[in-house]
Amino acid sequence: MPSPSGESAFFILHPSSFILLLMKSALILFAHGARDPEWAAPFRKIQRNVAMRCPGLTVELAFLEFMPPPLPGAVEKLAGAGHDAITIAPLFMAQGGHLKHDLPQLLDGLRRRFPAVTLTLLPAIGDVDVILDAIGDWLVNSTPR
Repeated sequence: MPSPSGESAFFILHPSSFILLLMKSALILFAHGARDPEWAAPFRKIQRNVAMRCPGLTVELAFLEFMPPPLPGAVEKLAGAGHDAITIAPLFMAQGGHLKHDLPQLLDGLRRRFPAVTLTLLPAIGDVDVILDAIGDWLVNSTPR
């Protein structure tokens, strides 16, 4: 369960007592990237929104190409700051080559490079029914009939 500071508490049964371990967690919003800096504005808005709603959680933005920081740079920064549980949220609408091939290769390399960090991958936003339903609702409500 996350604490107000963003750390997760886990209890491990020791022969004579309980030991409390704290994990410092973070979230990386992972997007494709583009040459136009304005392209990232909606992702920065999501980053601010999540950070505001979860004050103890470190929320970073990373990109596959064209824009800094790249995913390895974001993981390196967070690991260097003591984060040992990092969730990666791919802000991609579909499972294309980047998510099927590039991202798994990146994650394999990052897991080898940072073995003490737990990297958890969320589904792409296009694979999340509640998001697709929200888009559908918006379209239905925005279309004159």
